[in-house]
Amino acid sequence: MIEVSGLTKRYGGFTAVRDLSLAVQPGEVLGLVGPNGAGKTSTLRCLAGIIPATAGNVRIAGHDISTDPVAAKRALAFFPDEPRLFDYLTIRQHLNFVARIYGVADHEAIAGPLLEELEIADKADQLPGELSRGMKQKLAIACGLLHRPSVMFFDEPLTGLDPLGIRRMKDSILKRAREGAAVILSSHLLHLLQEVCSHVLILKKGEKIAHGTLPEISAQFANGESIVSLEEIFIRATGGSEH
Repeated sequence: MIEVSGLTKRYGGFTAVRDLSLAVQPGEVLGLVGPNGAGKTSTLRCLAGIIPATAGNVRIAGHDISTDPVAAKRALAFFPDEPRLFDYLTIRQHLNFVARIYGVADHEAIAGPLLEELEIADKADQLPGELSRGMKQKLAIACGLLHRPSVMFFDEPLTGLDPLGIRRMKDSILKRAREGAAVILSSHLLHLLQEVCSHVLILKKGEKIAHGTLPEISAQFANGESIVSLEEIFIRATGGSEH
Protein backbone atom coordinates (compact mmCIF):
# COMPACT_ATOMS: atom_id res chain seq x y z
CA MET A 1 0.00 0.00 0.00
CA ILE A 2 2.89 2.35 0.89
CA GLU A 3 6.14 1.46 -0.87
CA VAL A 4 9.26 3.57 -0.45
CA SER A 5 12.60 2.82 -2.09
CA GLY A 6 15.81 4.80 -1.65
CA LEU A 7 14.06 8.02 -0.54
CA THR A 8 16.50 10.90 -0.17
CA LYS A 9 15.70 14.54 0.54
CA ARG A 10 18.30 17.29 0.44
CA TYR A 11 17.93 21.00 1.19
CA GLY A 12 20.95 22.54 -0.49
CA GLY A 13 23.97 20.86 1.05
CA PHE A 14 21.98 19.40 3.97
CA THR A 15 20.60 15.87 3.70
CA ALA A 16 17.41 15.58 5.78
CA VAL A 17 16.59 12.00 4.73
CA ARG A 18 19.09 9.51 3.34
CA ASP A 19 18.33 6.36 1.30
CA LEU A 20 15.18 5.37 3.20
CA SER A 21 13.24 2.26 2.17
CA LEU A 22 10.11 0.88 3.83
CA ALA A 23 6.72 -0.66 3.17
CA VAL A 24 3.44 -0.42 5.06
CA GLN A 25 0.74 -2.95 4.23
CA PRO A 26 -3.04 -2.59 4.61
CA GLY A 27 -4.00 -2.81 8.28
CA GLU A 28 -0.56 -1.82 9.56
CA VAL A 29 0.16 1.26 11.66
CA LEU A 30 3.80 2.36 11.49
CA GLY A 31 5.09 4.59 14.28
CA LEU A 32 7.69 7.03 12.93
CA VAL A 33 9.93 8.23 15.74
CA GLY A 34 13.26 9.96 16.16
CA PRO A 35 14.96 12.90 17.91
CA ASN A 36 14.22 16.47 16.86
CA GLY A 37 15.65 17.05 13.38
CA ALA A 38 15.71 13.34 12.52
CA GLY A 39 13.84 13.92 9.24
CA LYS A 40 10.37 12.68 10.25
CA THR A 41 8.36 15.59 8.83
CA SER A 42 10.46 15.75 5.66
CA THR A 43 9.84 12.03 5.18
CA LEU A 44 6.07 12.39 5.58
CA ARG A 45 5.89 15.41 3.26
CA CYS A 46 7.81 13.56 0.57
CA LEU A 47 5.57 10.51 0.92
CA ALA A 48 2.48 12.69 0.62
CA GLY A 49 3.83 14.53 -2.43
CA ILE A 50 3.86 17.91 -0.67
CA ILE A 51 7.55 18.36 -1.38
CA PRO A 52 9.53 16.51 -4.08
CA ALA A 53 12.08 13.90 -3.10
CA THR A 54 15.65 14.46 -4.28
CA ALA A 55 16.00 10.78 -5.13
CA GLY A 56 14.13 7.52 -4.71
CA ASN A 57 10.63 6.25 -5.44
CA VAL A 58 7.35 6.44 -3.54
CA ARG A 59 4.25 4.44 -4.48
CA ILE A 60 0.88 5.03 -2.84
CA ALA A 61 -1.79 2.38 -3.46
CA GLY A 62 0.15 1.34 -6.55
CA HIS A 63 0.58 4.87 -7.94
CA ASP A 64 3.95 6.59 -8.28
CA ILE A 65 3.73 9.90 -6.40
CA SER A 66 6.05 11.64 -8.87
CA THR A 67 4.65 10.41 -12.20
CA ASP A 68 0.98 9.92 -11.24
CA PRO A 69 0.47 12.40 -8.38
CA VAL A 70 -3.29 12.92 -8.80
CA ALA A 71 -4.14 9.23 -8.49
CA ALA A 72 -1.71 8.82 -5.59
CA LYS A 73 -3.08 11.82 -3.70
CA ARG A 74 -6.67 10.66 -4.20
CA ALA A 75 -5.74 7.57 -2.21
CA LEU A 76 -4.08 9.36 0.70
CA ALA A 77 -4.67 11.87 3.47
CA PHE A 78 -1.96 13.93 5.17
CA PHE A 79 -2.65 15.37 8.60
CA PRO A 80 -0.04 18.00 9.57
CA ASP A 81 0.75 19.12 13.10
CA GLU A 82 -0.81 22.54 12.40
CA PRO A 83 -4.34 22.52 10.87
CA ARG A 84 -4.68 24.45 7.61
CA LEU A 85 -8.19 25.85 7.56
CA PHE A 86 -10.18 28.58 5.79
CA ASP A 87 -11.08 31.42 8.14
CA TYR A 88 -14.43 32.19 6.51
CA LEU A 89 -15.79 28.68 6.00
CA THR A 90 -17.80 26.91 8.71
CA ILE A 91 -17.16 23.28 9.59
CA ARG A 92 -20.01 22.23 7.32
CA GLN A 93 -18.71 24.40 4.46
CA HIS A 94 -15.21 22.95 4.85
CA LEU A 95 -16.62 19.47 4.31
CA ASN A 96 -18.72 20.62 1.34
CA PHE A 97 -15.60 22.16 -0.23
CA VAL A 98 -13.48 19.03 0.29
CA ALA A 99 -16.27 16.85 -1.10
CA ARG A 100 -16.32 18.90 -4.31
CA ILE A 101 -12.53 18.64 -4.71
CA TYR A 102 -12.51 14.86 -4.31
CA GLY A 103 -15.81 14.25 -6.06
CA VAL A 104 -17.39 12.57 -3.04
CA ALA A 105 -20.97 11.69 -3.95
CA ASP A 106 -23.63 12.03 -1.24
CA HIS A 107 -20.96 13.35 1.10
CA GLU A 108 -23.45 14.38 3.78
CA ALA A 109 -24.11 10.72 4.52
CA ILE A 110 -20.39 10.35 5.25
CA ALA A 111 -19.85 13.72 6.92
CA GLY A 112 -22.59 13.30 9.52
CA PRO A 113 -21.16 10.16 11.16
CA LEU A 114 -17.64 11.62 10.90
CA LEU A 115 -18.63 14.75 12.80
CA GLU A 116 -20.35 12.61 15.41
CA GLU A 117 -17.32 10.35 15.76
CA LEU A 118 -15.02 13.35 16.24
CA GLU A 119 -17.55 15.08 18.53
CA ILE A 120 -17.89 18.30 16.55
CA ALA A 121 -21.37 17.79 15.07
CA ASP A 122 -22.84 20.42 17.39
CA LYS A 123 -20.36 22.99 16.03
CA ALA A 124 -21.04 22.36 12.33
CA ASP A 125 -22.00 25.97 11.65
CA GLN A 126 -19.11 27.59 13.51
CA LEU A 127 -16.05 29.22 11.92
CA PRO A 128 -12.48 28.15 12.77
CA GLY A 129 -11.98 31.32 14.80
CA GLU A 130 -14.69 30.10 17.16
CA LEU A 131 -13.03 26.72 17.72
CA SER A 132 -10.42 25.59 20.22
CA ARG A 133 -7.06 24.25 19.04
CA GLY A 134 -8.25 20.69 19.54
CA MET A 135 -11.51 21.31 17.66
CA LYS A 136 -9.58 22.75 14.72
CA GLN A 137 -7.48 19.60 14.66
CA LYS A 138 -10.63 17.48 14.63
CA LEU A 139 -12.02 19.51 11.71
CA ALA A 140 -8.82 18.99 9.72
CA ILE A 141 -9.02 15.26 10.39
CA ALA A 142 -12.69 15.14 9.37
CA CYS A 143 -11.80 16.84 6.08
CA GLY A 144 -9.00 14.35 5.47
CA LEU A 145 -11.15 11.31 6.17
CA LEU A 146 -14.12 12.42 4.06
CA HIS A 147 -12.92 10.77 0.84
CA ARG A 148 -12.13 7.54 2.72
CA PRO A 149 -8.40 7.37 1.99
CA SER A 150 -6.65 4.02 2.02
CA VAL A 151 -3.34 5.60 3.09
CA MET A 152 -2.96 8.05 6.00
CA PHE A 153 -0.04 10.10 7.28
CA PHE A 154 -0.34 11.71 10.73
CA ASP A 155 2.31 14.24 11.83
CA GLU A 156 1.77 14.94 15.55
CA PRO A 157 -2.03 14.70 15.17
CA LEU A 158 -2.77 14.87 18.89
CA THR A 159 -1.57 18.42 19.56
CA GLY A 160 -4.26 20.37 21.39
CA LEU A 161 -6.46 17.39 22.22
CA ASP A 162 -7.51 16.68 25.79
CA PRO A 163 -7.00 13.16 27.25
CA LEU A 164 -10.44 11.98 26.12
CA GLY A 165 -9.84 13.45 22.65
CA ILE A 166 -6.52 11.60 22.45
CA ARG A 167 -8.22 8.35 23.39
CA ARG A 168 -10.93 8.87 20.76
CA MET A 169 -8.33 9.74 18.13
CA LYS A 170 -6.44 6.55 18.93
CA ASP A 171 -9.66 4.58 18.47
CA SER A 172 -10.33 6.34 15.13
CA ILE A 173 -6.87 5.47 13.82
CA LEU A 174 -7.22 1.83 14.87
CA LYS A 175 -10.68 1.67 13.28
CA ARG A 176 -9.28 2.79 9.91
CA ALA A 177 -6.43 0.29 10.15
CA ARG A 178 -8.88 -2.53 10.88
CA GLU A 179 -10.82 -1.46 7.79
CA GLY A 180 -7.65 -1.91 5.71
CA ALA A 181 -5.91 1.47 5.70
CA ALA A 182 -2.12 1.73 5.80
CA VAL A 183 -1.12 4.32 8.39
CA ILE A 184 2.09 6.14 9.33
CA LEU A 185 1.91 8.04 12.61
CA SER A 186 4.66 10.39 13.82
CA SER A 187 4.46 11.53 17.44
CA HIS A 188 6.62 12.23 20.46
CA LEU A 189 3.93 10.60 22.64
CA LEU A 190 5.68 7.25 22.70
CA HIS A 191 3.28 5.64 25.18
CA LEU A 192 0.45 6.29 22.74
CA LEU A 193 2.41 4.89 19.78
CA GLN A 194 3.04 1.77 21.82
CA GLU A 195 -0.74 1.31 22.16
CA VAL A 196 -1.56 2.00 18.50
CA CYS A 197 1.32 0.89 16.30
CA SER A 198 2.01 -2.56 14.87
CA HIS A 199 5.43 -1.48 13.53
CA VAL A 200 8.07 1.11 14.43
CA LEU A 201 10.63 2.99 12.35
CA ILE A 202 13.32 4.93 14.23
CA LEU A 203 15.20 7.67 12.39
CA LYS A 204 18.31 9.53 13.49
CA LYS A 205 19.94 12.24 11.40
CA GLY A 206 17.83 11.21 8.42
CA GLU A 207 18.83 7.55 8.49
CA LYS A 208 16.94 4.42 9.49
CA ILE A 209 18.47 2.88 12.60
CA ALA A 210 15.71 0.41 13.50
CA HIS A 211 12.63 -0.90 11.71
CA GLY A 212 10.29 -3.78 12.44
CA THR A 213 7.32 -4.95 14.45
CA LEU A 214 7.07 -3.80 18.05
CA PRO A 215 8.19 -7.21 19.36
CA GLU A 216 11.14 -7.26 16.94
CA ILE A 217 12.26 -3.75 17.94
CA SER A 218 11.79 -4.58 21.61
CA ALA A 219 13.90 -7.73 21.30
CA GLN A 220 16.63 -5.80 19.47
CA PHE A 221 17.07 -3.28 22.30
CA ALA A 222 15.82 -5.22 25.35
CA ASN A 223 19.26 -6.36 26.53
CA GLY A 224 17.68 -9.51 27.91
CA GLU A 225 14.88 -7.74 29.80
CA SER A 226 11.38 -9.19 29.50
CA ILE A 227 9.46 -5.88 29.32
CA VAL A 228 10.87 -2.71 27.75
CA SER A 229 8.82 0.40 26.96
CA LEU A 230 8.98 2.14 23.60
CA GLU A 231 10.35 5.18 25.40
CA GLU A 232 13.27 3.13 26.73
CA ILE A 233 13.79 1.56 23.30
CA PHE A 234 13.88 5.05 21.77
CA ILE A 235 16.50 6.23 24.27
CA ARG A 236 18.68 3.20 23.76
CA ALA A 237 18.39 3.30 19.97
CA THR A 238 19.16 7.02 19.61
CA GLY A 239 21.66 7.36 22.43
CA GLY A 240 19.28 9.69 24.28
CA SER A 241 20.24 12.61 22.03
CA GLU A 242 17.69 15.25 21.01
CA HIS A 243 20.06 16.94 18.56
